Amino acid sequence: MEKLIFKISGMSCKSCAKIIELELKDEKGIGSATVNFNDSRAFLEFNSKEITPSTIKDKIEHLGYKAIEE
Repeated sequence: MEKLIFKISGMSCKSCAKIIELELKDEKGIGSATVNFNDSRAFLEFNSKEITPSTIKDKIEHLGYKAIEE
């Protein structure tokens, strides 16, 4: 498993963070996903053979948020 952090903008409340977290946890190849509303970051562990960072970014942005890989 590889680790990845995204800076996420556009979240207005803790529910936004929970929505992103739940959507990411359902994706094949993502082992864990924690989204912290207070510091606007998503912390992920993923299998790069099953999903790429750009696909993860697209999933977040499809939900209406902006994601920048750190």
